[in-house]
Amino acid sequence: MSTPVSPVIAWPSTERAAAFAQWLERLATRFALKPDTVRAACADASFRRYFRVDGADGSRIIMDAPPDKENCRPFVQVARLMADAGLHVPAILDWDEAQGFMLLSDLGGQTMMQAIDREHVPANLPLYLRAVDALVKWQQASRPQVLPPYDSALLQRELALFPDWYLARHRGVDVGGKLRATLDKSFALIIERNLAWPAVYVHRDFMPRNLMVPGDSAEVRLGEKRETRLGVLDFQDAVYGPITYDIASLMRDAFLSWEEDFVLDVTIRYWQQARKAGLPVGDDFGEFYKGVEWMGLQRHLKVAGIFARLTLRDGKPQYLPDAPRFIAYIRATCARYIELKSLLRLIDEVEGITEVSGYAYGRV
Repeated sequence: MSTPVSPVIAWPSTERAAAFAQWLERLATRFALKPDTVRAACADASFRRYFRVDGADGSRIIMDAPPDKENCRPFVQVARLMADAGLHVPAILDWDEAQGFMLLSDLGGQTMMQAIDREHVPANLPLYLRAVDALVKWQQASRPQVLPPYDSALLQRELALFPDWYLARHRGVDVGGKLRATLDKSFALIIERNLAWPAVYVHRDFMPRNLMVPGDSAEVRLGEKRETRLGVLDFQDAVYGPITYDIASLMRDAFLSWEEDFVLDVTIRYWQQARKAGLPVGDDFGEFYKGVEWMGLQRHLKVAGIFARLTLRDGKPQYLPDAPRFIAYIRATCARYIELKSLLRLIDEVEGITEVSGYAYGRV
């Protein structure tokens, strides 16, 4: 007789529900789990789902990743790389590769995003500096030919999401003629500028929603010490690419915007710490900051396309309302550089913006 599983979890088929129940039954005794406590843990933009299950010695996280839709091998590889680098990541306790079920240690229920105080900006600096600590450790561990390259082809494929999904399908724009020529010229320049920076390990979505603040349920004893490092999640898409990428992700967030003085403060602190650690961020902060802006521009164009695709193809409309944040990011960067003025005019035409009356950096 199979171990009962919480009825709050919906399954696409009775076969997968039965496979999950049988897998969990095999683990219940070994890890002292309570199968009837399984419940949703968090949402994800992919086909992966995460559940939380209680146990005699604390909760655990379950990943449900149907193998016909998700490949968990990169997750396993990057988890090992990050752990070896000294980052706080989920420990893989069991993995049924054939069925796509994984049991992980629980890093807690509070994300850095949830811990942020939006009304008192300076109060968030300690959190961001903990994120910087994790990022520098991750980059220091970098080695070539371990992770997939963040090369010109991948950057171009990501940029193509903007005209294909945001412009053509979301906005109904005919992506051809002069508009296509402007995009092609701008994209080529964006790729060139970004690939000019040295390559390191890139998390690729290093932002507060993917960083966990240790709490009672996630504290891990390290000798006599408690875990104080931020936990790192959602790292399975990591690549080897421009050192400017992850700090751009952190400070130009998909779901939260800061005024530029705070962005500069944290970015300067990262740059100083990275230089001290021997990372290739250059000796001129001004040049590095330009690199971060150009890298952020590539990311924002990509994510605007992804959010449109999530809504129109995948039936996940909760992401597209944040698209105006990305348009604001894109416009702010394009307005700074004369080489990007034609892209700015294109964006303004698509968005129906006829004049700029002054806008805060990235704020919407």
